[in-house]
Amino acid sequence: MIKIEIDLINIIKKALKETFPEISDKVADNILLEIPKEKKFGDFSANIAMKLSRDLRKSPLDIAASIVKHVEKSDIIHDIKVEKPGFINFYISSKAVAGSLKDIIKEDAAFGRSSIGNGKKAQIEFVSANPTGPLTVAHGRQAAIGDSLARILKFCGYNVVREYYINDEGVQVQALGKSVKARLMETLGKESEFPENGYKGGYIYEIAKKLKDSGVAEQAQASSAPLSENFFMEYAVKEIMQTIIKDLEDFGVHFDIWYSQKALARSGKVEKGIESLREKGFLYEQDSATWFRSTEFGDDKDRVIIKSDGSYTYLTPDIAYHKEKFSQGYDKIVNIWGPDHHGYINRIKAACQAMGYDKEKVFILIAQLVTLYREGKPVKMSTREGEFITLREVMDEVGKDAARFFFIMRRTESHLDFDIALAKAQTLDNPVYYIQYAHARISSIIEFSKNAQPNLDNLALLDKEQEINLIKTLMHYPKIIEAAAANLEPSILLSYLQDLAGFFHSYYNAYRIVTDDKPLTEARISLVHTVKKVLASGLDLLGVTALEKM
Repeated sequence: MIKIEIDLINIIKKALKETFPEISDKVADNILLEIPKEKKFGDFSANIAMKLSRDLRKSPLDIAASIVKHVEKSDIIHDIKVEKPGFINFYISSKAVAGSLKDIIKEDAAFGRSSIGNGKKAQIEFVSANPTGPLTVAHGRQAAIGDSLARILKFCGYNVVREYYINDEGVQVQALGKSVKARLMETLGKESEFPENGYKGGYIYEIAKKLKDSGVAEQAQASSAPLSENFFMEYAVKEIMQTIIKDLEDFGVHFDIWYSQKALARSGKVEKGIESLREKGFLYEQDSATWFRSTEFGDDKDRVIIKSDGSYTYLTPDIAYHKEKFSQGYDKIVNIWGPDHHGYINRIKAACQAMGYDKEKVFILIAQLVTLYREGKPVKMSTREGEFITLREVMDEVGKDAARFFFIMRRTESHLDFDIALAKAQTLDNPVYYIQYAHARISSIIEFSKNAQPNLDNLALLDKEQEINLIKTLMHYPKIIEAAAANLEPSILLSYLQDLAGFFHSYYNAYRIVTDDKPLTEARISLVHTVKKVLASGLDLLGVTALEKM
């Protein structure tokens, strides 16, 4: 929180206590400022009047008007307006804006950081793609969102753990093993029936060829000891996981924990999860199956966790996995899933609550699908049929930076149209190029100025509209970071960086930064230096490179 925001909150707090002395200190201490979506509504906005409406039994507009009457005159405030339904909007004075830039510069690398995490433990489980094929663009989007979110939460003071859940057992992995075995038999010139639910991608041939080249298959045949189904599953999973890990590393995504479902099953924790629900009376038998009373916790229907044949449903190990998460003492548990898991949200939260955990600590984000466009036409994608575009292909074509940026361009819950041609374009129409170019352009200006150093004594000279807009936008950076963290939404930061770059380009086109006036040059260099640092900070949180030259 910047000094000017703290000062504003204290001003409102004092006016509130003078207007309504009966208001408790607890309420007064929880005044928050927001950034209005439209510039016409000021620089900061307070919604305290709406929060007090019920307790005071007055309309928010009347409460806001009363508070404003008691706001003391200040060098900080240029104007105050009350807007429906009861917002108090503050317009900051130019003098205060210039002073705010000085405070920002003094904070240096700490600017934008927040303590809202306060050392709390946060786990983000994301991507977690089944190891049955290379990562797709849908997984790429989840990777970009999850990693950026982890960076933002860490920037806000959380102790963040990134985790990947490896679904290395079950029907799909069995189909993978059978697919590899069938392709291996083909390469050896032997007849083999390809499984009906098998994977047909070219990567299956590559795994089979690698296995053939290793000589293991021929050695097994020579010894009359055929390779087991389990061998093919483990071999294929290992090969695909190596590809997944390499793709993620090249995408700038690293995980602290790789959690194996197979290991979970062997640990006995799945049975302990079931027993936990049974002891609490939330399981019952019906039609030879075991059911979880999830409707008691908001689910639309009860769920089977043990089928009539004794096998577990997909939900069962997930219950144990979330029990394991809570046992690690996480204060915030974030899962990023694909849209096919939307119906899973209530049942997982129900299970957590049934086991005695706080379901409000579980945040489930659904990353909607990505549609790739090439030459204006959508690209078809189907994992099982092998007609799909991988994350690796997108990275190779548009680059890591553009791929990460474009994957975050829309809100997580919104469908994303990914224009390959635009992502590759070296023009200002490309939004990631637009921001990177702003950073590189400032680097060029600083170099041209012969590395003129910022001078805090001349900031009052920054009185042009474009300069004020830039400083005000810089002032909002800490609030933007906190909003991105609180809403678990990296796109909020991305939109901010586009705005900041836009204001800079407008400023650059309107005025010379390096002039014959030394004090003015030093003031303007101070400003663009700060813009550069914030652009670099924001891009780093998104995992995008801040280029010095382009």
